[in-house]
Amino acid sequence: MVTAAVDALDAGEARVAWPDRAGGVGVDERAKRAILLAFRLLPMEPSAAGGFQYHDRVPLKTRLDGVRVVPGAIARWGAYIAPGCVLMPSFVNIGAYVDSGTMVDTWATVGSCAQIGKNVHLAGGVGIGGVLEPPNAVPVVIGDEAFISSRCMVVEGARVGAGAVLGAGTILTRSSHVIDVETGEELPRGEVPPWSVCVGGTRMRKFAGGEFGMPCVLLLKRLPEGSRHDKAVLNDILRDHGMNG
Repeated sequence: MVTAAVDALDAGEARVAWPDRAGGVGVDERAKRAILLAFRLLPMEPSAAGGFQYHDRVPLKTRLDGVRVVPGAIARWGAYIAPGCVLMPSFVNIGAYVDSGTMVDTWATVGSCAQIGKNVHLAGGVGIGGVLEPPNAVPVVIGDEAFISSRCMVVEGARVGAGAVLGAGTILTRSSHVIDVETGEELPRGEVPPWSVCVGGTRMRKFAGGEFGMPCVLLLKRLPEGSRHDKAVLNDILRDHGMNG
């Protein structure tokens, strides 16, 4: 039963989590429990990929129909990777769901149970955090058409809306403050709105020992809904705010 449940995740017939129509995220606790049981019940076994030797409870993924996989990419059994995806030398963990047309670029990591939408670009060195326990915990969700720039970290069940752009090096956690710089409005924590350009920033906070800058995420610009990303336009937005494109 455990292997059948993980096989269903591997084939994309089941998902650990999914965006719902109300704007929330549904979680299948049974699917998560199957993964946790697999770690406990499956024996350690040797495996190989060319000259590389492995010793693990979870084998490498073999179902990769229609996926371009560059040497050095690693995907574990139980991760679903849709046709049309590209895996550069990268890592995709068990329970993850990577939808069609998505690029997982060099040294990017997609953590356990993370949900990545269609036509997403996870640029070099991006870290998408994994969430396995507790079973009802919401994983990271990246919406369709999002662009996550180099060395960003999105962890702890944070969410990036459809079409959003995260500037290089942005760190987004579930507790991150997200602030619209044009209005000063504080948006829901840990959520980057759809079709927006956001970067990492700081805001000053007073403490007993003095005033210090605390990390936050700044929303620089809202994009037209459904627009494709134009690199020149994005670079102009970033330069207007004193950042490199």
